[in-house]
Amino acid sequence: MGDFGFQTGEWRVRHRKLAARLVGSSDWLEFDGTCRAFEVMGGEANVEDQQLDDPAGAYRAAAFRRLDRETGRWSIWWHDARSAALDPPVTGRFEDGIGRFYAEDVLDGRPIRVRFVWSDITPTSARWEQAFSADSGATWEVNWIMTFERVG
Repeated sequence: MGDFGFQTGEWRVRHRKLAARLVGSSDWLEFDGTCRAFEVMGGEANVEDQQLDDPAGAYRAAAFRRLDRETGRWSIWWHDARSAALDPPVTGRFEDGIGRFYAEDVLDGRPIRVRFVWSDITPTSARWEQAFSADSGATWEVNWIMTFERVG
């Protein structure tokens, strides 16, 4: 199995995300969802299908992850039904059981850094968080946390 083999299967997901990002908000929205994930290409890729029951309106989302065997780095693309655009991939790797992935992106017309962190991985649970930085990574604002609990 590849680095994302832990995610294979069905999950209940508890979402906690900031109502507004990089504006000093402390208003968190909490909601549930589900996730189904599976490996492809012999563990060199992973697909995740999510249903998010966001209070602003339920939607579907997907992630596709691909390992570069030469560098050992993963690229992760996220796409959700609220936009036709495909987000730029975050790239990174797992070290000591924690996956850290980074990208350059734009939020409301200004450049930002994006960070994904996978941690607290067990056979029945996992944690993912997203953070943004408006100062090239000097400081980070965690703006979305997903807590995964395996179904079955």
